[in-house]
Amino acid sequence: MAEARNVQIPYSPLTVDHTLPVPDMKPCLVKLCKDLFKKWANLDESHFFAERVAGGITNLLLKVSVKEQNGNTVHVTVRLYGPNTDYVINRERELQAIHYLSAAGFGAKLLGVFGNGMVQSFIHARTLEPVDMRKPKLAAEIAKQLKRFHQVEIPGSKEPQLWTDIFKFFERASTLTFDDIEKQKRYETISFKEVRAELIKLKELTGRLDAPVVFAHNDLLSGNLMLNDDEEKLYIIDFEYGSYSYRGFDIGNHFNEYAGYDCDYTLYPNKDEQYHFFKNYLQPESPDKVPEKDLKLLYVETSCYMLASHLYWALWALIQAKMSPIDFDYLGYFFLRYNEYKRQKDTCLSLGESYLSGPKPK
Repeated sequence: MAEARNVQIPYSPLTVDHTLPVPDMKPCLVKLCKDLFKKWANLDESHFFAERVAGGITNLLLKVSVKEQNGNTVHVTVRLYGPNTDYVINRERELQAIHYLSAAGFGAKLLGVFGNGMVQSFIHARTLEPVDMRKPKLAAEIAKQLKRFHQVEIPGSKEPQLWTDIFKFFERASTLTFDDIEKQKRYETISFKEVRAELIKLKELTGRLDAPVVFAHNDLLSGNLMLNDDEEKLYIIDFEYGSYSYRGFDIGNHFNEYAGYDCDYTLYPNKDEQYHFFKNYLQPESPDKVPEKDLKLLYVETSCYMLASHLYWALWALIQAKMSPIDFDYLGYFFLRYNEYKRQKDTCLSLGESYLSGPKPK
């Protein structure tokens, strides 16, 4: 938390029990807001209102509205971290990134940090649905914003973290035991020897692609994109998984998210839809002037790193299956992602190999 205090962000050691119904959380939320923001210290509880707005499969988001003495109402977002998420998320890295990304105009402004979450400015916009992301106009806007996101400089090591993170997930995911007998049986059907061999093979191939390293979002699903329809303004939010990584991974991961939590991969963008995205990403000001060789390279890069995205979230899901109290079939999610990886791998690896061994486009 020192990182947060270095940039004058208010800090409170208080925690909020995420398992409570929102009305029961309210006294604790009021106490937290008063502790973080001294200007509200003398307001009584009737000035505070709380409602649940959204939550991924690891976070809970609350909208807290505060009626100030002058009659103005201020809205903030309180984000409660899912329990045990620190096991897979580097919070210090996240807090540092938020400071610089917020300064560059991304996400909500960080207003305060507390024991198990953060308070941010409230964004007046709706969360996208997976179906929204494939609309050509929105896809172009997401691509342009992502390009700008990738240009933000975050201080510290620029070493890509992708394979470090994946192998860390692998070590944790491959040594679990479940109290639930049925879960344990399903878990024991996984060949971690096979998974490890796949990881090594994919790491070697993608390494030869020499993909650009950028500060990547790494979790650009519909729930982390918001749109103010009136202003037609798009927001990229939630940087929990942000790190220096490969351009192709961030884009391939985003394309995988077209499938939604149901993992309907028939919704994965076709080549024309991908090229539309690439053009707006590579040359936001003149998308129709992108050279074919640049599109081809990004297509190959994205196709190969899309495989890495499946392995990343498959292993992540196994850890969540053990650690998370949230009612979600994480073990089933592992198999959905890993099976899709196996279905796609021959096509994508062949694409990568043939590109690497063929003549380089001029």
